[in-house]
Amino acid sequence: MPIINSYDAKNVTVTVDGVYITGFAESTFVECEKTEDTFQTSVGAQGDVGISEVNNPLGTITLTLQQTSPSLSYLNRLAKSKKIVPVWVISQNQIKEKIGGTKARVMKAAPSAFSNAIESRAFQIQVFDYTQE
Repeated sequence: MPIINSYDAKNVTVTVDGVYITGFAESTFVECEKTEDTFQTSVGAQGDVGISEVNNPLGTITLTLQQTSPSLSYLNRLAKSKKIVPVWVISQNQIKEKIGGTKARVMKAAPSAFSNAIESRAFQIQVFDYTQE
């Protein structure tokens, strides 16, 4: 019998410096990615393979909000402040995930666009001790 898991976007929370972020845009609203692969390989002339570990702890979390989000001004202020803060993305769905770190910084204020419909704003957050569980 097949295993069936369910997912609900409402079970995903994002906190930045302990503040819950709200007002996400539709579709992909959070993206999390480690900056580099965890290892590199080298193959010698006779086919010998060597692996070197990459110890880069950086990652990036991108949050996409609606321009009407109450969190918009908070994240713009945080970017301007240059403050180092914890950031966590936690999924309490059937497949549990916890991504983020204790040291992160909003890279810049979100680019803005205006039209006859609600636009989205994307914030990139650099995480200096990125972890994914």
